[in-house]
Amino acid sequence: MLQARIITAVIVLCLFLAALFYLSAVFWMVLLLALTAAGAWEWSRLARLSLNSSIIYLLFTIFLAGELLFVLGDAVLTNPYSTALEPLYFTSLAFWILYAPWFLKTKHRVGNPAVLALMGWLVLLPTSLALYQLRAIDPLLLLGFMSAIWISDIAAYFSGRAWGKHKLAPSISPGKTWEGAAGALAAVLVYALIWSNSSGNEALASLLVPLLLLLAVMGIIGDLFESLMKRQAGVKDSGNILPGHGGILDRVDALTSTLPLAILSLLILQSEL
Repeated sequence: MLQARIITAVIVLCLFLAALFYLSAVFWMVLLLALTAAGAWEWSRLARLSLNSSIIYLLFTIFLAGELLFVLGDAVLTNPYSTALEPLYFTSLAFWILYAPWFLKTKHRVGNPAVLALMGWLVLLPTSLALYQLRAIDPLLLLGFMSAIWISDIAAYFSGRAWGKHKLAPSISPGKTWEGAAGALAAVLVYALIWSNSSGNEALASLLVPLLLLLAVMGIIGDLFESLMKRQAGVKDSGNILPGHGGILDRVDALTSTLPLAILSLLILQSEL
């Protein structure tokens, strides 16, 4: 299992880096649309939708994501810092800051299919748009934010293995500990300080430390949120497209709660300059 995870991770990382730096904007959009569609199909499984409902949900998601990506694509041609879809980023922020913690605390089981469909769109669509706009601003910037989440995940895993004694959310994800979370924040803090001190952008440098620490916290919330959705759906993984890793949602859970916040922070910072 570990060997499969490592091989899959290396292959996916290489493909992602190649796409990030070498795909044209159009093909990057197509890739994001495909990933969003795959995520929507997995979400329909977590939402326990019927086959017919899942197909309808998939088609609607492709249509919505395609329209929004085309709108954003036109907007960033004239200004990468376009605020055309800023309201959607704010909606995503409200979802992750207000609803997600309440959902994790109460473990409320959502039964309404329409509400579950809306939740899926709030998870998937802002993430796809953030991936597109952050790349339009600077691929290295997008990679920097994603690296913070990856560092947080790796540090949490090894810190938890080494010192973990106090469970963070035992009824949701028994493997996560407070010691792991502390290790994640410490590692991200070091990463943020290095990035801040080496950044040539003074305004961005002043934002990086608090923002990356906040992203680390939000990444944990995103991870726990998907874990609770899977637990309520009675499945171990959201899918099986990635050997040793599960599905698309299993790999982007922490990104869904962080990348919309990252791009929103940059848009606000840019508007104040």
